[in-house]
Amino acid sequence: MNNGPEEWLSDQEAQTWLNIWSFHVWLPTRLEAQLKRDAGISHYDYFALTRLWAAEKHTLRMSELAAASDMTLSHLSRVITRLEKQGTVRRLPDPDDGRSTLAQLTDEGLDLLKQAAPGHISEVRRLIFNNLGPEEQRQFSETMSKIVAALGPGGEKDGPR
Repeated sequence: MNNGPEEWLSDQEAQTWLNIWSFHVWLPTRLEAQLKRDAGISHYDYFALTRLWAAEKHTLRMSELAAASDMTLSHLSRVITRLEKQGTVRRLPDPDDGRSTLAQLTDEGLDLLKQAAPGHISEVRRLIFNNLGPEEQRQFSETMSKIVAALGPGGEKDGPR
């Protein structure tokens, strides 16, 4: 084992990594708490609903929704099952591909999303954007885009999705 300095993070890298770790832990926790309190749904539920809302006819193949939501298909299936029980999403056979299943946002799901969105957007602004000036927001967006590109499909063979 090499104990050379290349194994250790610099002081600046270590501080950045600690900030990323805290961001990774606390942001989802805070957003989850806000959504549970205000709308009775999880952050994963909300994200799946927003991806369906943005899709044509509020409908996506489950595999496409999993990719768009940064979830594995098995995790998404559990989320959709929970949303189906609430009546906010329905599963449909894909008329173009008998092997695929579609997820579709219902009117109840649209109503829930309309209820949940203002508080969620306010919390995202409070926790992130209100703490950054316009130039910092631009830089943060560019920096996060680079990191997400390295993490996502094509960045690592075993990356998320």
